[in-house]
Amino acid sequence: MFLTFRWYGPSDPVRLEQIRQIPGVTGIVSACYEVPPGKAWSPKAIAALVEQVEHAGLRLDVIESVAVSEAIKLGRTERDAHIEAYQTTLARLSAAGVPVVCYNFMPVFDWTRTDLAFQLPDGSTTLLHDDNDLGRVEAALLSGGGLPGWIGAPSPAELTALRAAYADVSAEHLWENLAYFLERVVPQAEESGIKLAIHPDDPPWPVFGLPRIVTSGEALQRVCALVDSPANGVTLCTGSLGADPVEAARLPDTVRTLGDRIHFAHLRNVTTTGPHAFREVAHPDGDVNLAAVVEALHAVGFDGPARPDHGRMIWDEVGDTAARPGYGLYDRALGAAYLHGLWDAVAGSQVEGRMSQVTEAVQPAS
Repeated sequence: MFLTFRWYGPSDPVRLEQIRQIPGVTGIVSACYEVPPGKAWSPKAIAALVEQVEHAGLRLDVIESVAVSEAIKLGRTERDAHIEAYQTTLARLSAAGVPVVCYNFMPVFDWTRTDLAFQLPDGSTTLLHDDNDLGRVEAALLSGGGLPGWIGAPSPAELTALRAAYADVSAEHLWENLAYFLERVVPQAEESGIKLAIHPDDPPWPVFGLPRIVTSGEALQRVCALVDSPANGVTLCTGSLGADPVEAARLPDTVRTLGDRIHFAHLRNVTTTGPHAFREVAHPDGDVNLAAVVEALHAVGFDGPARPDHGRMIWDEVGDTAARPGYGLYDRALGAAYLHGLWDAVAGSQVEGRMSQVTEAVQPAS
């Protein structure tokens, strides 16, 4: 395992030079965020992203995400053109040296929270989700307000149209559309040497009446079986799966079952506060035994990228409107250091070896 850090590009208040100072972090997770779903990424945009990351002395280890369009998820006629664009993007990312692409298959919305700044007893703030508050969030959406935790929420008219389009889409129908997508992009990933890593749905249950299917360790196994290829794998997200108490307890076993199909890991912690309700907490706390998860990752020979994922807002980031909720610098840096220590405890010199390789291979420009 080697550590990476999410970076949202030049507009991110967390700078690459700050990330490079975090012990153990050698890679960046990012994307060409300006490209809409269904369009191919240009070689120029990809090269510019790689250059920025390498100039800072880091590596672009994961693209998160090449977004899957709603046309693909819904099985609309234009999906074939969108899949062709996806294939083109994979080939171009491979040519630029990117080894892993994370994506998700959540209808309409990405990860969803109902409170972006819930205050914990120590004064830090964190992301919280409670299904009981979804009615308030939906009302805000339908009146033109934003959705907590999701960038670029659809307009009220777009949301109404998408809700109507999904009205007759069952969970099994969504599985069929995922299979259709994978049957066409996995061969391209194989040819390009790209590892595809689907992210579990977050939270791992239906929201706003929309189906969600990648909600458990068993579902991740089903994804891998849809196209049985080493290129077709998963992102192990302990926070997404950990929001379900049953899945949280199973996480080390899930790691051992998935084995070499784990191409990427999001390692964070959550505390369940009720049915379909949880809050995010510091990495050493919460319902997920991250030490056992990391031990299981080592046991299955995981040698891929991992990141500390979300973090609380702590210190002078509390109340800072410029900071991106869940993606501040300090608590994610603390999380990375914690994960580095866990991995070093089970893997020893392997961590130091990875850092030496990156230092030798990628030097910042003078």
